[in-house]
Amino acid sequence: MAAGRVPNTEAMGLEETGIALDRDGFIIVDEYMQTTNPDVYAAGDVTTLPKLVYVAAAGGGIAAENALNGNTKKLDLAVLPEVIFTDPQVARVGLSEAQAVAEGYQVKIANLPLAYVPRALAARDTRGLIKLVADKSSDRLLGAHVLAAEGGEIIQTAALAVKFGLTHGFTVTELRQTLFPYLVQTEGLKLAAQTFDKDVGLLSCCAG
Repeated sequence: MAAGRVPNTEAMGLEETGIALDRDGFIIVDEYMQTTNPDVYAAGDVTTLPKLVYVAAAGGGIAAENALNGNTKKLDLAVLPEVIFTDPQVARVGLSEAQAVAEGYQVKIANLPLAYVPRALAARDTRGLIKLVADKSSDRLLGAHVLAAEGGEIIQTAALAVKFGLTHGFTVTELRQTLFPYLVQTEGLKLAAQTFDKDVGLLSCCAG
């Protein structure tokens, strides 16, 4: 993955069938997984979509269903969690601070070092941080970025918060009020949400 992907699309005659490729040879598909030839669908790393196994799996199912039944399903990548399994893990979902500003949001930022997360203290591994990006006006969570030993586990909960913020108006305040089990790494999301308007260093265990 670090070296990238090279699609095996040369000398297949795809262009002659009306299937467009990008400059690197990846097959261009739309949200229905349909190529520029309406009779042909494509999925996986050969397409221009993110090169992630869960994107390929979801896209493959949608491509098969749409090819058989017409374009009834779309691949929604609006909330796409990503993880790099380094040590510690790097994970992200939603918008970065720069992306949010570029899209016109008035953003507010929370940064929580893992030294404030009880689970990290108990595991004696406080390397990393949790950063949250939110919209000032609506209080919706726009993005989350995690550097932590269990960053991949944390980011899935953040992905739900971002998704339900987009679809149901779930806010940072509601995230802060959500009960998290004590001594799990994902509690760091609640603590990070508290840092928007509190000094978590002054709070006692599990304080809201």
